[in-house]
Amino acid sequence: MRRPRLRRAVLTLVTLLSASAVAAGPTTATAASAASGDPVRLPVMPSRLPADADCTGGSATVAEAVPWEQVNLQLSRTRQFGTGAGVTVAVVDTGVSIEAPALAGRVTAVDGAGDDCVGHGTFVAGLIAAAPVDGVGFSGAARQARVVAVRGTDKRGAATDGTVADGIRAGVDAGARVIVVSPALTRDSAALRRALAHAAARDALVVAAAAPDAPRAGASSAAPPADYWPAASDGVLSVVDVDVRGQRPQGAFTPRHADLAAPGDGVLGIGPRGRGHFIGSGPSLAAGYVAAAAALVRSAHPDLSAAETARRLVTTAYPADVPRLDPYGALTFVPGASPGPAPADRSRPVRLERDEAGARATRRALWPAGAAAGLILVTVWAAVLVPKGRARRWRPPGNDTSTAG
Repeated sequence: MRRPRLRRAVLTLVTLLSASAVAAGPTTATAASAASGDPVRLPVMPSRLPADADCTGGSATVAEAVPWEQVNLQLSRTRQFGTGAGVTVAVVDTGVSIEAPALAGRVTAVDGAGDDCVGHGTFVAGLIAAAPVDGVGFSGAARQARVVAVRGTDKRGAATDGTVADGIRAGVDAGARVIVVSPALTRDSAALRRALAHAAARDALVVAAAAPDAPRAGASSAAPPADYWPAASDGVLSVVDVDVRGQRPQGAFTPRHADLAAPGDGVLGIGPRGRGHFIGSGPSLAAGYVAAAAALVRSAHPDLSAAETARRLVTTAYPADVPRLDPYGALTFVPGASPGPAPADRSRPVRLERDEAGARATRRALWPAGAAAGLILVTVWAAVLVPKGRARRWRPPGNDTSTAG
């Protein structure tokens, strides 16, 4: 389906403006309440727990409004064309709690991964497959998909190349067609390469966080751009997070390359128990949304291979320094038609350098709060017509099965 540049720009503008009232903070964040219109404060979901910390409990607060990120992704339109039915997504994370009401009957746990002390894996699984609840706007993006819980960390959230490789392999062996990997490691290894080769051989698409989830408290700068694994490996769809303005969050870790950007800063999700909601941030959560989009595509178009699914997600994305996920475009794209404008020269990768203000890896989409609508439209139009850079082209997996670490 060919979509004119102006239509894409207007859609981007509308979704960003709809979300502009939501702000993320270092320890709590706000989300609009559908009942009163007033914001509610939600606890933050950790990605890792100190050794002496209690396990994450339930949240006492239910956020009723549709969260900004799901407005941004146009999920209400997207769900008309795909639901995720028939697709299993493996979540390689801290586990997925089988006690989470929104995931009841949707999770198969491997080797004790149905117990989630941290809560992070449950949060990611909820972004993918949480059931709709009357009076609550949030639900999973691919809410008829099934989830396989595989532990890619220890019980406190610490990951190694061995735990992640074991998690990928377990997800493949459990029949997952999409595998989302939350940990982002500073080194590659033979174990990871073998696990990814195993996924490729079974036509399972691996989606991974392109960088670690950044600490938020007091973060004002970030480390230089670097590679993180398994996201930096061939055949893996790598994902960075953006906020309501389309920017990388302050203090975020920056990867050298990324395939897609998706909402991941101050996003709403479920906890390991109870019906209340949490707020979370990081590339791992953006990867959850991309994995959900992959499940939607593989459900609606079961003839597509993992590689073809990845290419469709990238080539139908909104143009930016790192293309921004467009699930609706991926589902409704007609083969043989132009997928819409793409960043120039996709044949070469681009480094995601920090700009003068910090560590932002994606296009700036700021405008004055009181600017006229015409000026805002011109700003977004320019962002669409004059992309600043190019995304890393998704590459098929190699055949490296060497044992060198």
